[in-house]
Amino acid sequence: MAPISRRSALLAGAASLAPFAAWSQGAYPNRPIQLIHGFGAGGNADVVARLVGQKLQESLKQPVVVEIKSGAGGSIASNAVAKAAPDGYSLVMLTGAHTVSAALRKSMPYDALKDFAFLSTVSSFPFVVAVRAEHPAKSLAELLAMARKDPDKVSFTSVGVGSTQHMVGELLGATAQVKLLHIPYRGGGAPVQAVIAGDVDVLTDTLTVAAPHIKSGRLRALAITSAEAWPSAPGVPTVSTVLPGFEVRSWLGLAAPAGTPAEVVQKLAAEIHKALKAPDLQQALANAGSAAAPSSPEQMRAMVGSEIARWRDVIQQVGIALQG
Repeated sequence: MAPISRRSALLAGAASLAPFAAWSQGAYPNRPIQLIHGFGAGGNADVVARLVGQKLQESLKQPVVVEIKSGAGGSIASNAVAKAAPDGYSLVMLTGAHTVSAALRKSMPYDALKDFAFLSTVSSFPFVVAVRAEHPAKSLAELLAMARKDPDKVSFTSVGVGSTQHMVGELLGATAQVKLLHIPYRGGGAPVQAVIAGDVDVLTDTLTVAAPHIKSGRLRALAITSAEAWPSAPGVPTVSTVLPGFEVRSWLGLAAPAGTPAEVVQKLAAEIHKALKAPDLQQALANAGSAAAPSSPEQMRAMVGSEIARWRDVIQQVGIALQG
């Protein structure tokens, strides 16, 4: 028998592996999926990650385990997924902070666009400006008048430097031409507790975090950052009634590492869209102060790029120094 050439042997080996590769792709997922986010327990990203994760778990027939890697405005979580194997088993719940960090930081351990396979946006939401119930400011106009009288005396919280909450507070001050003092926290419920305790004056956060405390009477909502009144914040005036043209709405969305197979990206995108059509999830998002907002992977990528450019403009306008 003539000897088999090296090339023939390689071709034969590849042919024998082809059915296994096809089976592996067809079997996705065949083990638990890790869903990481970069903010504290009880925050908007955490609540929505668990809501969506539960729906995906039901449809994919595999556990979807939510893991928190908080800090650095969400970039620790983003970096973990950017560096993970591109096999569809490591996902990240990105927030608007993903684009803020890309605009604000001099360097990042990952590329905010190139290192991710975007799947779909999940939700869209405004922020609420609130103070503790005992605070002397009864309206946004009164709060800004206080800040104008005593620059750097009125403080506001965020879930970290480079978070969207940080940018909302900075943009609010810049638009009103007043100086607000930023006091960042690590995330989750810490900012709202600091405001309730009187350690910080102003909360600029999501309704997910603020609404229960507004309903209980511990916080007073002064304004909402959407262009028009928000359904889950009835009676709360918009910031634009005091500062015409002011509007900030942010987003949450899911991504995987760059290089994730197209078949896996398409499957996950389809399952996310299916989940977001479910009336119970839509209602749960509404209760959390958000609105379901699915997109295609291509639409999400374009949105992320445009948001990075938008926040670069804001950072330049406000005069915030770039972070190391």
